[in-house]
Amino acid sequence: MAGTATRRVARSATALREFELSLPMQLLKAREAAMARFRPMLREHGLTDQQWRVIRVLADSADLDAGEIARRSLLLAPSLSRILQFLEAEGLVRRRPDPADQRRGVFALTARGERRFAAVAPDSERLYAEIAARFGAARLDELYDLLEAFCVALEAD
Repeated sequence: MAGTATRRVARSATALREFELSLPMQLLKAREAAMARFRPMLREHGLTDQQWRVIRVLADSADLDAGEIARRSLLLAPSLSRILQFLEAEGLVRRRPDPADQRRGVFALTARGERRFAAVAPDSERLYAEIAARFGAARLDELYDLLEAFCVALEAD
């Protein structure tokens, strides 16, 4: 492990660390390893991972505007707009005027969207349990804590 850690450090002031060991690549590799487990399950339910993120956000909090959904789901506005249009056309999401500001729209899951969420959630939790079994539940909890602390530290500016 110590050898790996030293390779993560640039060899000189002008040299970069190995590309594969750069922080962005390691985070992307970890994300892809996790999503390789979730994507096939989501496809079985007729969803992309981005669509599922929007459904998850709306399952936690109804009547959110697009900006808040984008922030919580980590989606860019143009992508979110397409996803919301698709989910609305599929009858999974509804849009209505914001009672506080009729010019804005807010989104929520429909009954069909709630049923889809309820159908996917157990399969998602099964995959989380498999990941915890392979990686170790305590290590996974530690990873969550470290990633949260990492994000907080970098967002502190």
